[in-house]
Amino acid sequence: QEEKKQLTLKVEELERKLETTSAQNVEFLQVIAKREDSIHQCQLRLEEKTSECRALARQLEMAIEDAKRQVEQTRERAASRERTAQSKMLDLETQLSRNKTELNQLRRSKDDAERQYEAQLQDLQDRLEQAESTKRSMQNYVQFLKASYDNVF
Repeated sequence: QEEKKQLTLKVEELERKLETTSAQNVEFLQVIAKREDSIHQCQLRLEEKTSECRALARQLEMAIEDAKRQVEQTRERAASRERTAQSKMLDLETQLSRNKTELNQLRRSKDDAERQYEAQLQDLQDRLEQAESTKRSMQNYVQFLKASYDNVF
């Protein structure tokens, strides 16, 4: 009876540990869900910024084409207007360069954010796998104790 009592206490203790582990698993799943939501929000912002950059690039291309037309017209009109158009073209090229630099920076930021979130996701997955492994070990131990208990009695 004393052994039975001790085994019963051990089983109860293991069941409490199993419940604790299950609760931790639920918490980990909630954390993962929050991280995935955060990643999704970042991706939406990135897509929005990418869309804005594309729109700016299209506007810039249209502005460059317009400037080229103006250059051709001003060459026909006068040399002084040609200098003015060339000045505008240089400004547009500078703006294009700035926009390209900004686009490259946004791409790098996106890549950095993706790497960071992938690393965090992998860490959470590793933790979840470890928790699952611990849970399985505890379940196996409980099964062993039950089988041992059945064999003894």
